[in-house]
Amino acid sequence: MSASRKVPTGEFFATHPIFSLDEAMVAFAPPRGKRGAAERLRYHVEAGRLKRIAREIYAVVPHGVKSARFQPDPFLVAATIRRDGVFSHHSALELLGAAHSTWNHVTIYGKRRRPPLTLNGITLRFLSRPGPLSSDEEFRFATRKVERRGRMLLTTGPERTLVEGFHRLDRIGGPEELVVSASGFAILDLELLEEVLSRYAVRRLWAATGWFLESFQESFHVPDTYLRRLERFRPGSPRYLRRSDRGGVLVPRWNLILPDQLTRMTDPDDR
Repeated sequence: MSASRKVPTGEFFATHPIFSLDEAMVAFAPPRGKRGAAERLRYHVEAGRLKRIAREIYAVVPHGVKSARFQPDPFLVAATIRRDGVFSHHSALELLGAAHSTWNHVTIYGKRRRPPLTLNGITLRFLSRPGPLSSDEEFRFATRKVERRGRMLLTTGPERTLVEGFHRLDRIGGPEELVVSASGFAILDLELLEEVLSRYAVRRLWAATGWFLESFQESFHVPDTYLRRLERFRPGSPRYLRRSDRGGVLVPRWNLILPDQLTRMTDPDDR
């Protein structure tokens, strides 16, 4: 937004349901800069037109709604706090329309961590970029844009969400949630999926992804040659899906020990 044109307060609120103090300062261009913008916003907070969400983050309260009862969209709040962010894990499943259930966590990658924020019972977690994709060039690899309430958000795509979900099952709601949700993806780009696995270069992830694709081979049109290629990178000895797991069923082809309930999941096209 150009700083040469002062934007009327009402117009700005209409187009920025959630915004930062810096955005307001640029739009209002008040004589005293950031302090002047903060004072203007404080007036509207006291009048009940705005709700302060976090330090220098505000949400516009809809007409007829009391500020104390207003619950802003946590995804839009996270995206305003981390404007360079990429949503991940279960949040990616939700944005991609694949989540099997709702969850009370929102996760978003950014250049650096910051303390979590609790918003109406939902915890917003601001994660640092994953090591294999931490550079500016790699950070947006295997992502896509998704529209949410009139705003375009950046999220990991199905391929990266699947791999990172197996990598951090605690951030995606557990193995069952990941498998049930990911089995509903409309399509998987197998070439892109293999590139994601190559960047992480973790044998357990090759095995987990290979098992998943074998389990839903018909749904995702996975050639046998592709599975054999992934199989070459399986662990040399049996591994648990999670280090904390105990018991379960060994899947010999992938040297992977899975929870009993996962081994009973089958491709609906094979039933």
